[in-house]
Amino acid sequence: MLSKLEEALGYTYKDKDLVQTALSHTSFANEVYKDSLRSYERLEFLGDAILGLATAEYLYHMFPTKQEGELTKIRAELVCEKNLAEVAQQINLGDYLLLGNGEEQGGGRTRASILCDVMEALIAAAYIDGGFLAAEGIVTRLIFPMLTKVLNTHDYKTELQELVQRKRDQSLHYELIGEQGPDHCKEFSVRVLLNGVEVGCGVGTSKKRAEQAAAAQAIQKLSKSD
Repeated sequence: MLSKLEEALGYTYKDKDLVQTALSHTSFANEVYKDSLRSYERLEFLGDAILGLATAEYLYHMFPTKQEGELTKIRAELVCEKNLAEVAQQINLGDYLLLGNGEEQGGGRTRASILCDVMEALIAAAYIDGGFLAAEGIVTRLIFPMLTKVLNTHDYKTELQELVQRKRDQSLHYELIGEQGPDHCKEFSVRVLLNGVEVGCGVGTSKKRAEQAAAAQAIQKLSKSD
């Protein structure tokens, strides 16, 4: 059964006891081992740091022109509890959890916080078992693909509004400057004006997406000029 999990993770652990610890909830460790230290919590602590490092390095190279603040926001959204739990659900991680009776009855196998913690614990287990590249491989295969979703849901228009409101009497305006292609596959071009001056331009398959792209470019431009 564990082999299916390893296949989903893309990594085969040499130390199977380490994996069992990564899958063991505190309730299980207390009931079976009578030792809370044999739960995933210590591994989760380490895994959180490894995940943060792997993600920071990835985003640093992926977005060479983005400022530190924006990279921090993207990283936080990419590795948030919701996304990690979604990845865990995709690989049916809940089926492999070792839970105490109370946690089992309480629906622990589908609880987002537990799924998130165990994902981090498994990343740490891979790091201990096979080094940073082993842990990074799991992150790259399962978590980095969530970046597209994060970027598509990131509200750059609100972020831009908050940025320009730091100064008084600022006016933002989005202007459709072009559209092309057939009705079923149109591409829109939008520019955003700050006090009548263009500060960003974007293209998208809808006006809203084009506006988001324009706002993202404006944030990058204005952040550099601060």
